[in-house]
Amino acid sequence: MTFAQQQPAELTPQDSRTMLQIGKSYLGTQYVANTLDRDGEEELVIRTDAVDCLTFVEYTLAQALGSSFTENLQKIRYRDGIIDGYPSRLHYTSDWIENGIRQGFLTDVTAENSVQTLQLSLSYMSAHPKLYKKLANSPENVTRMTEYEKALSGKIVHWLPKSELPENGLSWIMDGDIIAITTKLPGLDIAHVGIAQYIKGKLHLLHASSTLGKVVVSDKPLNHMLNNNKSWTGIRVVRMSH
Repeated sequence: MTFAQQQPAELTPQDSRTMLQIGKSYLGTQYVANTLDRDGEEELVIRTDAVDCLTFVEYTLAQALGSSFTENLQKIRYRDGIIDGYPSRLHYTSDWIENGIRQGFLTDVTAENSVQTLQLSLSYMSAHPKLYKKLANSPENVTRMTEYEKALSGKIVHWLPKSELPENGLSWIMDGDIIAITTKLPGLDIAHVGIAQYIKGKLHLLHASSTLGKVVVSDKPLNHMLNNNKSWTGIRVVRMSH
C-alpha cells in the first residue's frame, strides 16, 4: 500500500450533501493523470494530493462512507474489493458503478428517474493497449481486459441525453450526486466524472479538470459543458447509499 500523505479524517456518513462537503475540501488539488499506475505488482495507491477525475470521486466517496477509509477505497476501486492485478481495477466507469451497486454503497438514480436506456459496447482499452502502461507490454492483461469488456458489453443501462438536462438541473439530481458523462467515442462508456453542485439554482460540476489542472467547480452550468463538447452525449447519475 502506498501513502503519499496522511489519510483524510474519517467522517460519519449522513447524506449526499456529505459528498459535496468533502468534495469541496479538494478544491485546488492538483490534477495529475495515471497516479495509480506504478511499476511492480498492483497495489492500493492513495494519493489525495494529486487526483484525476475518477480518483477525486473515489477519495471523496471513501471518506463519505465513514469507518475505514482504506477499506472503503479498496471496495470502490477494485472489483468486489479484491486486488488481483491491473485488470481487477475498475477501469470502465460502468463497471465501477455496477460494482458499487452490487456492494450496496451506490444507488443508480438515473435508473429510477429516466426511461432512456443505452447498450454498453466496450472495447477501447483492448483496442488501444499502447495508451496504457500496464497493457502495452502485457498480452495477458490485454486478454483479461478483453474478457471484462465482453462481459459488460450488451448490458442495458439508464442514462439522460444532454438534450433533456436543463440549465437548472432536475429535481431528482441532488447536491453531492456522482455525475458520469457518457460519450460517443467508439468502445468507451464514460468520458468524465464529477460531483453535482447547485449554484444559484443552476446545476454545476465539481470535478478534477485536466484543462485547468486542478479540482474546480465548473464556471458554466453542466448542460453548457455537455453542449460544448460534441463527443459528450449525456449523463448517468449515481448516489452514495448508506
